[in-house]
Amino acid sequence: MPAKLSKFNVTASCKDYVHPWQDSCISATAGLGLHALQESFRIYSTVYFITLLLRGKIPSRNDIKITLKSILQSTAFLSCSAFTFSMFICSLRRILGDFNVLTVSFVPSFLSSFAAIILERPSRRPLLSLYVSNIATETLFRMAVWRGYVSPIPYGQIYIFAMSMSVLLYYYRSKEIKHDSIFRILRILVGQYEDEKYLNERPKISESSSRSSSSSDSRQIEVKKSTCDEKKMKKISRVKNNAFFNLLWKALNVYKCLIEKIKSQSKHMSCPHSNSCVHYILTGSLKLFTYGLGAQLALKLVFKIGQLMQRPKLLRNIVFKRENLKLPIFLGGFSGIFRLTSCLLRRSFGYDSSSHAIPAALIASLSFFIYPDITASLYVMWKALQILWNDGVEKGKVPEVKWFPIFLYCFSTAVLFHAAIVEPQNLRASYWKFLINISGGRIAAMSRLPLDEFGLETSQFLQQVLKKTNTTDKYNYSF
Repeated sequence: MPAKLSKFNVTASCKDYVHPWQDSCISATAGLGLHALQESFRIYSTVYFITLLLRGKIPSRNDIKITLKSILQSTAFLSCSAFTFSMFICSLRRILGDFNVLTVSFVPSFLSSFAAIILERPSRRPLLSLYVSNIATETLFRMAVWRGYVSPIPYGQIYIFAMSMSVLLYYYRSKEIKHDSIFRILRILVGQYEDEKYLNERPKISESSSRSSSSSDSRQIEVKKSTCDEKKMKKISRVKNNAFFNLLWKALNVYKCLIEKIKSQSKHMSCPHSNSCVHYILTGSLKLFTYGLGAQLALKLVFKIGQLMQRPKLLRNIVFKRENLKLPIFLGGFSGIFRLTSCLLRRSFGYDSSSHAIPAALIASLSFFIYPDITASLYVMWKALQILWNDGVEKGKVPEVKWFPIFLYCFSTAVLFHAAIVEPQNLRASYWKFLINISGGRIAAMSRLPLDEFGLETSQFLQQVLKKTNTTDKYNYSF
């Protein structure tokens, strides 16, 4: 059983706990703020410029101006959070006279998060609250498990993912107005034919107009076809003289015939896709598999670029790894199984319905066994809850809470900082490393010895976390 909280207050100075490397609270706070300012600028300049380049077009002067403004505003947001965190800890100790289990991290983090989120753009606040609430949910569950309040559920992340995706895909199939970005992701994942908006916007051409247009256009098509055939025959005669191109040409013809045969297979009259069900299922699955493989390899190469510059031979070991296939198989499997189940349901009941998305999503989520990522499952869970709440607000069933994203962000960040200071063993390793980078290691250098009076064995668990994450608490600071 983990140690229980044995004391609420501890008597310690700011130097004993917050900044053992510096006597002055002001100097220590300024040092943390300056380092966070540099690191925040580096992070956000990289993120925003990559986003700008991924648009695939030459940025205009206005685009560059907006990007620079966004970088400065986000940098101010993140650096303010770090600067005021240290400031509020020391200020609360001076006001209250000592530290307690709430003021060592939770309350100062809540206040610093509120001061910082006000500086950030309103459009980014829901995204930030969703990100930190995702990690905070996992952290709270780990804290409950560590205390023995709950037990881990085997494959719990798969159950969360399946139920959340069934909600999201039901709304994707039923609601025409989709403002959230998650629906654009679902459109890529399951295809445009499952979108209710696509079904309603399909052009409805009457038989009379189609007959009249076909008679007038048939002559133009025949003329164009004859001229194109003459050009193609000349190119084909040249290609056939080369053995390699001749073999390639035959392979392309076989591939074309195979695709045409698959397209010509049967489909149900209620299916919205243009070709056969087999073609619809295979194309979706292969497309998502390709997307997943490309994204996985791109991320691997980007993060290993430094090692590849020094040792190019590592490229083969990085690319040809079995782990690289988990994400592509999951994405391709989910898309294929969802489409297969949807087509089977349409054939079984004889009609299409948005409610088919629920069993189709549940069955397709079996592919998540291959890639059971807790971050992905919690992300779709929070998205499903957000959309359910927004739908309730639109229907007048629940009230609209305008400041809720800000409160959620502050509360979630406070939970994460509390775990980083008091219970570091319950914090996700990736977030711990992020705090190490943004604080210049100060989050680890803060002395946990006074906090051992709470009875949670904080200093002992800190050393375990440092060893596990390959980080250290030994730093030398000039201020």
